[in-house]
Amino acid sequence: MRSAPVPVSDPAVVIFNTELAREMGLNGDVLSGPDGAGIFSGNMIPLGAEPIAQAYAGHQYGHPTMLGDGRAILLGEHLTPAGMRLDVQLKGAGQTPFSRRGDGRAGLGPMLREYLMSEAMVGLGIPTTRSLAVVTTGEWVHRETPLRGAVLTRIAASHIRVGTFEYGARRGEISALEKLTDYTLRRHFPERAEAISPPLALLEGVIERQASLLAQWMLVGFVHGVMNTDNMALSGETIDYGPCAFMDTYDPATVFSSIDHHGRYAYGNQPSIAHWNLARLAESLLPVLDADKTKSLEMAQGALLAFPDLFQRNWLAGMSAKLGLFNVESGDNELFESLLRLMKDAGLDYTNTFRSLDPEGSGGIDAAWHQKWQARLRSQPQSSAEVLRLMHASNPAFIPRNHRVEEALSAAVKNDDFSVLHRLLAVLKNPFAENTAAAVFSEPAASGAPPYQTFCGT
Repeated sequence: MRSAPVPVSDPAVVIFNTELAREMGLNGDVLSGPDGAGIFSGNMIPLGAEPIAQAYAGHQYGHPTMLGDGRAILLGEHLTPAGMRLDVQLKGAGQTPFSRRGDGRAGLGPMLREYLMSEAMVGLGIPTTRSLAVVTTGEWVHRETPLRGAVLTRIAASHIRVGTFEYGARRGEISALEKLTDYTLRRHFPERAEAISPPLALLEGVIERQASLLAQWMLVGFVHGVMNTDNMALSGETIDYGPCAFMDTYDPATVFSSIDHHGRYAYGNQPSIAHWNLARLAESLLPVLDADKTKSLEMAQGALLAFPDLFQRNWLAGMSAKLGLFNVESGDNELFESLLRLMKDAGLDYTNTFRSLDPEGSGGIDAAWHQKWQARLRSQPQSSAEVLRLMHASNPAFIPRNHRVEEALSAAVKNDDFSVLHRLLAVLKNPFAENTAAAVFSEPAASGAPPYQTFCGT
């Protein structure tokens, strides 16, 4: 639905992604200044742009609802010099037809948080939307306390979600579903575009990408926090960095979101929730999979059956690399699972435990486990040096530690000091590199620190 950004009084760019701008073929010198502030705030509409707010549905905490962009406005699509088609969206750009009595605005802290977390995912090599800029608006946003207003410019392969298909299915718009299926297939899965059954090809492609994405989340201890179906992008990118955080102490029950009282989106539940979300996509595609309802259901169920095995294969491959193994053999899964049990029982830090594992050490986390791991390493021909290189390329030394994230955001929001944020971003740009000068960024929160809690609404 056509929806123009609501102008703000005094926009100013506070952080600009020069590297991303270069990849997009944009003039960073211009866009990091006043002209960029005008565009990224919504005060100036780029030539040819036709801003819209997108409608979609979704299952939020398992409950269906009709939704839409309540404070996000899609400016349009951008073609990069490499031929990539990207969405350019303003988040916090004012009320839209889907605002549901909200003001359509966003606070500076949450927008900087999305910038930081999405760029951290880039450094880790995990598919994600990105942030081009954050601008302050010169206005206040009223929540529990007044917040400095801000707008984030989000760049995505697209904003087509599981909820987009749910919207069409719930409205019974079969023709629209067919067009949406064809468009999504050609945009994100061009290699499948000529398939005999485009809806099935799309479903299978999305399942494959989500199985890979979820394995990557799990391998680095990432907790998305709000895996509603409207927050699952069909492109396979991580999208919507609301109550997300990275796990310190290993525990599958880890939850950070203040409203996830029953742990629906806990760290260990994420693969099964992704499978559940994909089933909602499959349901939405039933009307276009086949005219025969029985056959349509069989096609959907057959595709969904593949997810657990696809996820497990991706996870096993990733865990093998984290432990310096160059292939997966029978019995490896128990080696991995027993390590995780030891970590949980001992309350060990997930990231640092993997990074500090020494294949030539004498005991490590547990002598008996260590001996089994060493025996498994000896079964492969690679040298110790090759093993260490693989491990260091697979186990980050740095993640956005929750206390460091809060430290950086607090300095920026309260003191207008962005230097702390930039230092953290610089470390997270190369999270696998040895960096003794940045060792403090690998340290967990101090013992006795209160449980970390995150909040929706970003």
